[in-house]
Amino acid sequence: MTILEKIIADKRQEVTLKKQLIPVSQLEKSVLFDRITISLSKALRNGSGVIAEHKRRSPSKSVINNSLNVQDVARGYEIAGASGMSVLTDGKYFGGSLDDLLIARASTLFPILRKEFIVDEYQIIEAKAYGADAILLIAASLSQEEINRFSAFARSLGLDVLCEAHNLEEVNKSIVDTVDMLGINNRNLKTFEVSIEVSKELAQYIPNEFVKISESGISSIEAIKELKPYGYEGFLIGELFMKTDKPGQNATQFINELKA
Repeated sequence: MTILEKIIADKRQEVTLKKQLIPVSQLEKSVLFDRITISLSKALRNGSGVIAEHKRRSPSKSVINNSLNVQDVARGYEIAGASGMSVLTDGKYFGGSLDDLLIARASTLFPILRKEFIVDEYQIIEAKAYGADAILLIAASLSQEEINRFSAFARSLGLDVLCEAHNLEEVNKSIVDTVDMLGINNRNLKTFEVSIEVSKELAQYIPNEFVKISESGISSIEAIKELKPYGYEGFLIGELFMKTDKPGQNATQFINELKA
């Protein structure tokens, strides 16, 4: 069993339990459920293109940063000029929570992506109820039918959809009308090796109507400059900022250099 398969198996159990504790009707009564969302895909095309991530740890890197306040990180990223923020909400493997999403939403006005392992429409309702503007779908863990169904449901709630692929088969599976952004994850799920060459190789297969996003291994201005000619408009950056004591300040410096 791969780490992704283990995460997905655990996530299905988690969602089953949560459904019993908090019914959909309760989520739909959330103050944030009826808020008008902000389009992450449009923000990427009109801004710096940086999606700055809040991530405490990961299966590949263990602890990245457990000491930072989500509110400070979120405000720092917004002031820095990030086009949006990605918030990890998985607890067991990434140390995140829905409270992180809620705090980030209360602290900022820019688009927020709920980064989670979506296996059920329930989690999409949760995302809306806790203030997300966009959700992530991981093609490696979903069928074509699930991508179609989940993306259409998210769109019906006013949420943007980022579908993440690791190879050509997953790219083809992600080309759906109700997906807004198609992300290429440069990390090999089997070896955890990272190379932006993956984004370069797969760019030609992504239709131009999708916002192209490169994820993992974006650790320099040079990497972004290399990827832009391939049509990439979004760049998900987490560890580069989060491994420092002041992610917001580091993001500011990075984005200023990128603009220059």
